[in-house]
Amino acid sequence: SGPAPVDEPRQAADGAAVPGAPPALDRQSLQRLLGAVVAISADRDPRTVLHRIVEAATHLVGARYGALGVLGEGGAFVDLITMGIDDPQLCADMGLPQGHGVLHTLVADRRTLRVSDVAAHPRAAGFPPGHPVMRTLLGVPLVVRDTVYGDLYLADKADGTPFDDDDEHLLTALASAASVSIENARLYEHLKRAAEHFQRRMLPVLPDLSPLRAAARYEPASELPKLGGDWYDAMVLPDGATCVVVGDVTGHDVEVAPLMGQLRNMLRALALDRCEPPGLVVSRLDRALMMFEDPPTATLVFGRIECGREGYTFGWSNAGHPPPLLIGAEGDTRFLAPMRHGIPVGIDETVPRFSHTHPLPPESTLLLFTDGLVERRDQDIDTGLRDLAEDAASLATAPPDELCDALITRRGHVFDDDVAVLALRIPASCTG
Repeated sequence: SGPAPVDEPRQAADGAAVPGAPPALDRQSLQRLLGAVVAISADRDPRTVLHRIVEAATHLVGARYGALGVLGEGGAFVDLITMGIDDPQLCADMGLPQGHGVLHTLVADRRTLRVSDVAAHPRAAGFPPGHPVMRTLLGVPLVVRDTVYGDLYLADKADGTPFDDDDEHLLTALASAASVSIENARLYEHLKRAAEHFQRRMLPVLPDLSPLRAAARYEPASELPKLGGDWYDAMVLPDGATCVVVGDVTGHDVEVAPLMGQLRNMLRALALDRCEPPGLVVSRLDRALMMFEDPPTATLVFGRIECGREGYTFGWSNAGHPPPLLIGAEGDTRFLAPMRHGIPVGIDETVPRFSHTHPLPPESTLLLFTDGLVERRDQDIDTGLRDLAEDAASLATAPPDELCDALITRRGHVFDDDVAVLALRIPASCTG
């Protein structure tokens, strides 16, 4: 549903109802309207959609000012998105929107409102100090499934003429399309939150890995339908070693997350049962995946952190995954990328797997991550890896939690793919 149908009585310049339907759109107006609708529909983020609605309406009618007051669940105004006001913080500083006066009339009556002299309107409440004084007003409610989502209103045409029937018809038609876009954006946001919640529930809570300090983060892709299969895991094995893994199941759909859960549990069982070198465990996983009629494929790094006479060491096997990053206590960095790089699991069980080892200096940090952290559509992955190393170097002494948070937020939470990050801080000494 949307604003009141166009054949219902409209408000005249003085606010009184007048009969009659607005005229049909001419070809030029229709083209402008369609262009505005396309602009509104170009994004699925709810707040971006609202901004596009105000911008499209203002340009469509040729108004100097535009605004969209957003109503909360209780019916009170909770946000105001403006167009044409030089200082975007002005309304917030004045405590707007306040939800009274002429604008309250717009929401309460659920009708298009056209006012030729705002100051003379019987319900006018005046403008707060510092607010631009507006003379004429054209507004429509935004209604989604019989619920008023907010009000869209324009003030003062740029050419100085009053709002007319054509302007009202254009804005009413735009509001109808805008209501659909708002509903779609809200449904998209609900679906995205549900998908993210489902994905996070599939991931483990890190156990106490003392004396190692550990932190992990998961960040979903910025757009649906990219419900991904990235995961992390860590646990202490029966032989005292700490097992760590970060992986990425191939694909992005609702089937991937359950497959990720299955694969993660299989790898856990194999690691706990045998306590073998990483290459052998990954080989066993390859063979186990052959029980599937259509084996899932995944990239991963699976490893063991052990404390010995020479200090801590990291033994690992890489199955087609981005290499771990070792961050020294002084900020030096090194990607652990041996020459023998394995293929993803689930492709060919006969391909040999290799185990590699590298010392972990005191108070260094081992960082495992999935490719979403370093891959972008507009850059080479090597650039992403270099940027990651530089950012991590500056955070060498930060606690693992802060390190993970900083690496996620450096991209503004905008990712082409979902991201899993696992950081482990090595103790100053080894007592093994």
